[in-house]
Amino acid sequence: QVRLVESGGGLVQAGGSLRLSCAASGSIFSIHAMGWYRQAPGKQRELVAQITSSGSRRDYADSVKGRFTISRDNAKNTGYLQMNSLKPEDTAVYYCTIVVGGRDYWGQGTQVTVSS
Repeated sequence: QVRLVESGGGLVQAGGSLRLSCAASGSIFSIHAMGWYRQAPGKQRELVAQITSSGSRRDYADSVKGRFTISRDNAKNTGYLQMNSLKPEDTAVYYCTIVVGGRDYWGQGTQVTVSS
């Protein structure tokens, strides 16, 4: 069984920074891709960032480009989302996801709240 645990969320003021972590455990031999999604109250879940297994390609939502950085440490089976210059509109529950063996796995999410 694959398990993902997000951490690092919290309450910050606008302009602040947070780094989210996604620790994967279980039957993981190779993570094809890893990504971060977020969902704000009353809104659809949206893709924030994703990264290939090699880290050679990184994609970001237009709303976070230049502010967020996705990375991964394959040896530790851990992914990260560095969030800088946070805005109130970044407030959401952030979820990490990985693709292993053609299947998607999701974490439980971590709350990020950015005050004005």
